[in-house]
Amino acid sequence: MMFALPAQPPAPSIADLKDIPLPPPVPYTPQTMGWWVLLALVLLVVLWIGALRLRRWWRNRYRRAAQKELAAIEHAMADPSQRQQALAAVPALVKRTVLTWAPRDTVAPLSGEAWLGYLDRTFAGERFTRGPGRHLQTLAYGGADIASGDTDALMTLLHRWIDDHVPA
Repeated sequence: MMFALPAQPPAPSIADLKDIPLPPPVPYTPQTMGWWVLLALVLLVVLWIGALRLRRWWRNRYRRAAQKELAAIEHAMADPSQRQQALAAVPALVKRTVLTWAPRDTVAPLSGEAWLGYLDRTFAGERFTRGPGRHLQTLAYGGADIASGDTDALMTLLHRWIDDHVPA
């Protein structure tokens, strides 16, 4: 009996190499319906928040206009020749600001202590009847010039009031 030696395998050759199959491409879009629902909900929430912010921005446009006019009045008060005229414009600005959101028949006839009391109800505390806001009454009727420190306190109060008042 003769034993045959196993045949030598042929030497490997580059021609014998086979291509490695690539996996199928993975899509970047979600495959299940749950992800589409989640995407829709997130978009709805983003749109809702955007709409609320836009509405708030639109409703506060009178505040931005009042702040801009108050800054112009403060700038005019720096000039001594325009100080009296600028101070006289302050009470009118406050009244116009209130009339943008309050009923005209309720607010327009108010003057004196009733007007200052109404302003106190729109802002926390008694800063108009007992604080620097009391000078509005003097300025509304062309009263004497108020001191520089009182003017600064009044302007600070009005800036805060314009930003933070709550319509009564």
